Amino acid sequence: MTTSSAHSRNALSKIAQNRLQKELVEWQLSPPAGFKHQVSDNLQRWIIEVTGAPGTLYANEIYKLQVDFPEHYPMEAPQVIFVPPAPPHPHIYSNGHICLDILYDSWSPAMTVSSICISILSMLSSSTSKQRPADNDRYVKNCRNGKSPKETRWWFHDDKV
Repeated sequence: MTTSSAHSRNALSKIAQNRLQKELVEWQLSPPAGFKHQVSDNLQRWIIEVTGAPGTLYANEIYKLQVDFPEHYPMEAPQVIFVPPAPPHPHIYSNGHICLDILYDSWSPAMTVSSICISILSMLSSSTSKQRPADNDRYVKNCRNGKSPKETRWWFHDDKV
């Protein structure tokens, strides 16, 4: 079983279904700039195309995010990964896992798919180098067999205000 299928095994709660349907309608009316939702009949998994912002290292490059919603969304954060090939970035591992605090410890039910996407694009846009995290090889090796990034104990060492 893959990471994403293991993660999204339980059906969405009624609250999660209602919230996601509302977010999907809002997205269709006003998608965040630089993102396209690939329409499917699976409300629990969204595939989102990301286009790098003009004037950045990732300008016009296109990547895909896979967003898997847990049973108790929005009380629990979705699992968000880049579908390989993931962009080379100091906080994005080659297996697509993203080290971004709002996806884990700093998650709030007030956040939406749109706000997650904007945060990820901001993270990409502010990067000054296209390189993998220093521990990429070790981390990816330890994530085999479908390990979810939500099982990782992340250390957000560069949180600066």
